[in-house]
Amino acid sequence: RMKNEEQFEKILSQARLSDKTAMAQIVEMYRPLLTSHAKIRGKFQEDLYQELVYTTLKCIFKFPLEKTKKELTE
Repeated sequence: RMKNEEQFEKILSQARLSDKTAMAQIVEMYRPLLTSHAKIRGKFQEDLYQELVYTTLKCIFKFPLEKTKKELTE
């Protein structure tokens, strides 16, 4: 596997243990995507951005990490 995947997996595992630094790293990784989707008619919406960050953080705990590991080794 690629080193980046292993690094992401490690950060994701830490975030799932409620490590705030790891959670912040994930949000930072996805900041450009979240920012681009937090616009209405081309104008940045802070409330929408915060909602997207909140949803991203919730998804950290729902992401099937073990299943993904298994699929990658098959």
